Amino acid sequence: MEILVVPCQEIQIKIDYPISRKKKRYTNLADAEPIVLMSVLSSLHAGYFRISLSLCSQALLWKTMVHLHTDLPSMAFHLLWYLALATHVSLCFLYAFKCIFFFDLVKEEFSHYIGVNYLYAPSISCLLLLQSAPLLEPHSVLYQTLFWLFAAPILTLDTKLYGQWFTTEKRFLSIMANPASQVSVIANLVAARGAAEMGWRECALCLFSLGMVHYLVIFVTLYQRLPGGNNFPTTLRPVFFLFFAAPATGSLAWNHISGTFDTVAKMLFFLSLFIFVSLVCRPTLLKKSIKRFNVAWWAYSFPITFLALDSVQYAEEVKHHVASALMFIFCSISVLIFLGVMLLTAANSKRLLRRDPVLWSATGPKTDKKSLSANANW
Repeated sequence: MEILVVPCQEIQIKIDYPISRKKKRYTNLADAEPIVLMSVLSSLHAGYFRISLSLCSQALLWKTMVHLHTDLPSMAFHLLWYLALATHVSLCFLYAFKCIFFFDLVKEEFSHYIGVNYLYAPSISCLLLLQSAPLLEPHSVLYQTLFWLFAAPILTLDTKLYGQWFTTEKRFLSIMANPASQVSVIANLVAARGAAEMGWRECALCLFSLGMVHYLVIFVTLYQRLPGGNNFPTTLRPVFFLFFAAPATGSLAWNHISGTFDTVAKMLFFLSLFIFVSLVCRPTLLKKSIKRFNVAWWAYSFPITFLALDSVQYAEEVKHHVASALMFIFCSISVLIFLGVMLLTAANSKRLLRRDPVLWSATGPKTDKKSLSANANW
């Protein structure tokens, strides 16, 4: 009888522990992937200059209040001004690097019907920093040189943008108009205020007339609900606050041109006050835009600050308890909104700097949802 012998086979069982497997860590900076800075640069756009706009306008408000009320701490104004300077310089450096490494995106931004308006924001911030500078006199040579350096981009963009509105068929104002178009108006009016501070009355009147005429045209165009305004993204509705920021800035400019808060300045102040009340009485208009934090939330801050600056000048001219109450209310609202948005920005810094899809896939307003979602990042 034969015995069947089965050969023994060695079976090896390998147990893997995926849970205990450690992730690879980079201890050397040279081993890390150099995509963080590039991701930030690609997602950065001129709309981020709303942050420096808010800081610089708040510094101007504190400078005005410290000069009128000596009991307020001047140290707070100096700290705020240097914070605004550091923030604006940082944003300018980042945007300069973007112009070097992502020039195609900058070109698309320049052609975008919303994005092009925020190219005024760096110059506006520079002019506000100049006007609120603690140790620089308006009649000094350095002040005048810096003024022309900061005002030149505004006039260049005016020639480009305003010229397109009535000469280029595909970029008529009736098609391209949107609430962000008022940033160009604010730029001219801030420049007019700076020229008036230096005593250049004719230059100030030129810039003031250029800004106010285009404000009236933009306001009437948007009031008629033409295509540009109807296609404005929901997440950008905080930009509606620019409706009262423009006349408020015009009131400030005219106050320095005329040397007193006269009837014209009061009319512009009352107009901005009425538009502000109209927007506040419609909270549902802004309800959808505050569901998730966005850099557009900074558009709440600097328009309120301009209105607060107006209320300060009005209270100094009228000398009435109602005017003083308005000044206290708007200055308090301005400071609280500024602090609130700044804290929210710090708490949502990762969301603020994350890489977004291409923002400028369309150069003009469209009716399709795809375009609106691309514009929503503004």
